[in-house]
Order: sequence, then C-alpha cells, then structure tokens
Amino acid sequence: MSALRDVLVVLTVVTSALTAGLLSAFAYAIMPGLQRTAAPAAVAAMQRINVAIVNPLFALIFLGPLVFGGLAVLLCWGDPLRWYLVVGLALASMSVAITLGFNVPLNNRLDAVGRVEADAATAPWADFVGPWVRWNVIRAVASTAGVAVIVVGLVGAGS
Repeated sequence: MSALRDVLVVLTVVTSALTAGLLSAFAYAIMPGLQRTAAPAAVAAMQRINVAIVNPLFALIFLGPLVFGGLAVLLCWGDPLRWYLVVGLALASMSVAITLGFNVPLNNRLDAVGRVEADAATAPWADFVGPWVRWNVIRAVASTAGVAVIVVGLVGAGS
C-alpha cells in the first residue's frame, strides 16, 4: 500500500469505529439511562445532547468514513480490499441516511417542544423515544457491520 492509501484506510477504520461506538453507546447506555429518568429531565437532557453534539469534531468523525472511505476506494481500485471498503462505505452511508432521515427530524421535533414541565413532557418524550431508539439501533448495527467488513478485508489482505 502507498502511504496515502494506508493513511486513508486507517482513518476510515478509526472514524468508522468511533461512529459505531458512539451510536452503540446511545443504544446500550445513554438512552436506557434517559428512559429511567422522569420525562421532563429526559427531554431536557436529550435537547442538550442535541445541541452539544453539533460540533466540528463530531462532523469529522461521523462523516469521516464517507470522505476517507471514498478516497480510499479510489486508491484501492485494483485491490480486492476495494470491495470491502465499498461495502463498509455503503453501510456507513446507510447510517448517515438513517440519521438525517429519521433521528435528526425526531431530534428537531423534540427540540421544538422547548422547556417542558411534569405532565407536559410525557407525551413528547413518549412520541420521541421509541422511534429514536429503534432507528439508532439500526444505524449502530449498520455502522458496526461496516467496521467489521473493512477489518475482515484488511485481515484477508494481510494488510
């Protein structure tokens, strides 16, 4: 492998793994914790998470697999690793599409509720949490599968 290709493949794996880890953490820790919290506190916490996560580092990590993976595919064109990268990139793209198509609109709807007290938070939280968790699990599985496919390709290539 050329040095640039090596760097791009490593960046693809690292950003893919970080994304899979973040989405998985929401599935097995963050959302279960919020579901054990009173609705007003859960709504407020999720609203704050939605604001905090929109930052350049998150964008780099979340979109990194698409950018670095896309470039790596081009530099691996004559290599069997290319196909593993293509599948990994497709799974990462699926995760981004789910995020933009489902999770972000749900986040925006929850954010539009504003600050809520007691009983007023129950319905917005109930409408939000089930669909959000389902879509998050799907994108976490897709992201994790994308990492696994690329790593299998690297192991098989002896890289």
